[in-house]
Amino acid sequence: MDSKKAQVRDTKKYGAGVFAGMPIKKGEVIAEIDGRIYTLEEDFDDYAYNHAIQFAPEKWRASDGIADQLNHSCEPNCGIKARFKIVAMRDVAVGEELTWDYGMTEDFQWRMRCRCGTPSCRRIIGDFKTIPKDTRIRYKGYISAWLVNKYKLNRT
Repeated sequence: MDSKKAQVRDTKKYGAGVFAGMPIKKGEVIAEIDGRIYTLEEDFDDYAYNHAIQFAPEKWRASDGIADQLNHSCEPNCGIKARFKIVAMRDVAVGEELTWDYGMTEDFQWRMRCRCGTPSCRRIIGDFKTIPKDTRIRYKGYISAWLVNKYKLNRT
């Protein structure tokens, strides 16, 4: 389910992105990742590698909605709840691009060049282990449930 408050449009920087068309409150669901499931052994391909999110050791899920258009930022305003919900981490004003940190779901040797341009840009986006510890602490409550369980993050 995609939020009616979010709109896909051109970023004028790197293609399509998702923007707040109305004010969005902290905790509101922006999108749910609800598409095809891929496994490493059976059907993992370029699309899955670059667009689906990881939700288990060798499983990924794509989006049939706007989640596929949400861009990465090293200073995101959205995060992950449970395994498949992208939610606002803070109040978001009309016109702001909605972004999340792709490392919030991944535990695989995946990398891509970051173009977010924020002051804390890591230059290379990777899996959860590449996110600096202080940033992981700041993301508490917005990291995929499977990673929280795997790394026992609620116990620290």
